[in-house]
Amino acid sequence: MTKAKRKRLIYNLITFALVIGAYFIIQNMIAEKTISRLLKGLLVPICAWIVMAVSLNLVIGFSGELSLGHAGFMCIGAYTGTIVSGWLLAAYDMQDTTLRLVLAIVSGGIVAGVFGALIGIPVLRLRGDYLAIVTLAFGEIIRNLVKWLYVGTKDGELCFSFLNKDMPKGVKMLVDGAQGTKEKIISTFPAGVILVLVTLLIVLNLVNSRAGRAIQATRDNRIAAESMGISVTKYKMMAFVTAAVLAGMAGALFGLNSTTVEPKQFSFNQSINVLVFVVLGGLGNVLGSVISAVFLTVLPEVLREFSDYRMLAYAVVLILVMIFTNNPLIRSFVDRLISPVRALFHRKKDTMPGGDLQ
Repeated sequence: MTKAKRKRLIYNLITFALVIGAYFIIQNMIAEKTISRLLKGLLVPICAWIVMAVSLNLVIGFSGELSLGHAGFMCIGAYTGTIVSGWLLAAYDMQDTTLRLVLAIVSGGIVAGVFGALIGIPVLRLRGDYLAIVTLAFGEIIRNLVKWLYVGTKDGELCFSFLNKDMPKGVKMLVDGAQGTKEKIISTFPAGVILVLVTLLIVLNLVNSRAGRAIQATRDNRIAAESMGISVTKYKMMAFVTAAVLAGMAGALFGLNSTTVEPKQFSFNQSINVLVFVVLGGLGNVLGSVISAVFLTVLPEVLREFSDYRMLAYAVVLILVMIFTNNPLIRSFVDRLISPVRALFHRKKDTMPGGDLQ
């Protein structure tokens, strides 16, 4: 095994081990009732934001394109998941909430992926600021369109309407325009962790594959990649659509974690929040996105006791973290801490039959 493969394997193992270890620790805290009510309520949203951060990192960190409309795909997934869950219950009396949640998450990912492909075909021919502006406009268009969308069920059939026109009487509303979605909570923490693990599996396998190396080549030098016969649009589209699918799945998980999800929750500010997760964790650093998403989701709630100064304290902490994480001395200190683990792993590999000899 080459040194580069060893390094990737260690990185992947640490990433999965941290997520799985955190899951078992939190489940133990829940069983012993030592977890606060506030943190327990944040578990599913944290999983959703982790998926959002990792998927956006695929576009920004690995593909090198700035997208500011990621919340739009989350919005599509949230509304699609709510509609599918409500329809399955009304049409087929599907009382199994786990199956309904899985089908809702898959449906949210598929619909968001379709929109990602439709948007990506013309948009990914743009670069830099132009791409950022167009994706920002897409997110705002989606958010404003769902304000006029009304969806309900009657006798097992779906009823759609814009501007609440021609809706029959006796309809059970699933989407009520600006009032948002109307559906029971069926999202669970284990389902969120499974979605996080699936996301990590997809993204880490993609970036370490031949297609992933092509995606990173288009980021590093577009002209050189084109001269080598790499289809820049194809591979950027691959990253963009994959990120859209994962964002849609995160949206379905998030949307079914609350009885009401309003369009204002998917504003431009949410796209910026996810962008902050990615930048703080490091562009192209999947594990960093996971840690930053958890940290920045919990931090505002921890600072809630400061009341009016909460967001000021949040901004100050964010600036300090950015300064320290980009400090060469801190980085070298972290490298020294994890170097024994790397050395131990290398020794084990060397002693295995067929291992590389030093």
